Amino acid sequence: MTESLNRIGQQAAVAAQALAQLSTKTKNQVLRAMADALEEKTPDILAANKEDLADTIDLEDKFIDRLTLTANRLAGIADGVRQVANLPDPLGNIDRGWATGSGLEISQKRVPLGVVGIIYEARPNVTIDSAALCFKSGNAIILRGGKEALQTNIKIAAVIRAVLAAFKLPQDAVQVITETSHELAQQFMQLNQYIDVLIPRGSARLIQTVVQNATVPVIETGAGNCHIYVDETADLQVAEDIIINAKTQRPSVCNATEKLLVNAEIATDFLPKIAKALANSHVEIRGDEQTCQILGDQVHPAQPEDWNTEYNNYIIAIKVVHTLDEAISHINQYNTKHSEAIITTNYEHSQQFTQQIDAACVYVNASTRFTDGFEFGFGAEIGISTQKLHARGPMGLKELTTTKYVILGQGQIRK
Repeated sequence: MTESLNRIGQQAAVAAQALAQLSTKTKNQVLRAMADALEEKTPDILAANKEDLADTIDLEDKFIDRLTLTANRLAGIADGVRQVANLPDPLGNIDRGWATGSGLEISQKRVPLGVVGIIYEARPNVTIDSAALCFKSGNAIILRGGKEALQTNIKIAAVIRAVLAAFKLPQDAVQVITETSHELAQQFMQLNQYIDVLIPRGSARLIQTVVQNATVPVIETGAGNCHIYVDETADLQVAEDIIINAKTQRPSVCNATEKLLVNAEIATDFLPKIAKALANSHVEIRGDEQTCQILGDQVHPAQPEDWNTEYNNYIIAIKVVHTLDEAISHINQYNTKHSEAIITTNYEHSQQFTQQIDAACVYVNASTRFTDGFEFGFGAEIGISTQKLHARGPMGLKELTTTKYVILGQGQIRK
């Protein structure tokens, strides 16, 4: 098992060296060919996905939704690959340059990270998004997905590798680990000799397992206990539209809103209105004491653990707050540093919220569902980083690069 994993790492390291030398033109041609191949092979990919779905009897609905591919979803993912091809190449860019007193000319330029490892759950879109972004940024990638999506991931990787082979490029630039044991996952997290960075995608439990056990540098990506605060000055129809979208458009994903805070000045008027709209969308409401007093039997009493919970389901917890400061304090105590929003018409309140909320993405009068690489114009994302080093928020091409200094001299020696 260890020998096999070492071989995968060695192959990725060799492939990464080749990718780093590719021209932008070649990379874009390959990416467009990948997008075309994914659409051409849609029936084969969906057949593999159907095989995976047949074994999901014990999975929760939120995992089944993430696992499921459709022709429309695949078409959207393929469009994301084309968008990656259309984006500027981050490699070779000079971030800054200067001359020193000794006459040295120093420049700081963008280079690939090298070999990127991904550990993820039942999310076959991650296979495509990650492969496209890593290829464009000159990185090889090793993918270790969950057993629930194994056949889908194998088929997708085969399609991508066939395109690489057609362009006479190393197929090992994209590799899928087919062994899904926990023992191998542990070894993968400690493959420092070959992997330059490890990115977990999935539940809070998976992410924390990787963070606690990996010896490879980790970029922590996001569990999303996301909040919306409705200010006393909010346009209530705008608030309703945003909340319903943020909660129900796709509740199984990390940028769906899980908590709603409502200012006490408007709570009596607004809570019945939003409760009705949520009920129409089959959303269960859990409320604090004041919310329960206003809504009665429309709401279940919230328990202490509710404020920490990422539901990924048709459930929302509501709390009445009396001031903006109270809302900010509550959010910063319970959020996962992912995406937070305020609905307000007060400019000063919006500025205080954006300045004081500690999160990767902070919204004013917009749905948290926009925290997404495609929506941000990145084509796709390799993850949404909720940490502060080395990247934060949706990670696109630039976040998959690092820098090196190039120093030009004329025979200088240090005295």
